[in-house]
Amino acid sequence: MALKCLADDYSRYKKSFQLFLERSSEHQCMRDFIRGVLPDILASIGQGKSNLNILGVGSGAAKTFYVQYKGRSEIDLEIMSQLRLKHPGVNIDNEVVEPSEEMMLNYKALVSKSPNLEHINFNWNKMTASEFENHWRGKKLTKKMDFIHMIQMLYYVADPDATVSFFRSLLNKNGKLMIILVADKNKWGNLLKKYRKQLCQNDISQCVTTGDIKSFLDAKGIKYKNYQLPSQLDITECFKEGDERGELLLDFLTQVLNFSKTAPPDLKKGVMDFLRHPDCSEEGDGKVVFNNMLEVLVLDA
Repeated sequence: MALKCLADDYSRYKKSFQLFLERSSEHQCMRDFIRGVLPDILASIGQGKSNLNILGVGSGAAKTFYVQYKGRSEIDLEIMSQLRLKHPGVNIDNEVVEPSEEMMLNYKALVSKSPNLEHINFNWNKMTASEFENHWRGKKLTKKMDFIHMIQMLYYVADPDATVSFFRSLLNKNGKLMIILVADKNKWGNLLKKYRKQLCQNDISQCVTTGDIKSFLDAKGIKYKNYQLPSQLDITECFKEGDERGELLLDFLTQVLNFSKTAPPDLKKGVMDFLRHPDCSEEGDGKVVFNNMLEVLVLDA
């Protein structure tokens, strides 16, 4: 019997994702990058312009959803804050693409409470990435973007390469497209690739890493810069039989609903051995810490 995709159960996906964020340093390493490296990238866009067009894509493919945590909206606002610092007084038109009504409302609530957002106009697009593309093409819109960010969302589209191509086509001459994904050196990506046939049963959970995107860009001769973001994930609870939080983490890591209860014994053993292998995790002080490295790709127009 085929394993069920975690994303088919909204409530459990949300719980597992929130636990993942609590146990990982993912958002902290993103914030470090946004505050330390991104400002220099943003300084190169829109030079001399009185208005900047920004697009944030946090969606999945048609008929799917991507459960986000309020921290993602905070990351988006951190990007806007750095834009304001690098381009003071410039008007910013910010297109937000997000299919989840709940997450859209969370983002709007954060915006309403955030200071220093003057001169920023938010346009809310409650739709997926593919729906936005169809909308854009259908309306024959010609608006160009100075900066586009796609953070941890290419796992949830049917064709990541085509999605990157479309959004890159929206860039202004000096615009930048920023993609953040698990790195090709990230052992989580290796886990999903090794067990692709057994685990990946749905387009909503693509086994894609920056290595896949870089291969596509290299084949097309598209230049990019890349930055590695070291991140770790405490997976100690995954090895405690019957531990509810450990089972939630395993669900998220495998993208399988109730993995520990429904996976065949050989698959479960293979996944658990992989997670604990010295090449993937470090053990000490009673903890098992998994390599969860991220990578940023920055593309020109």
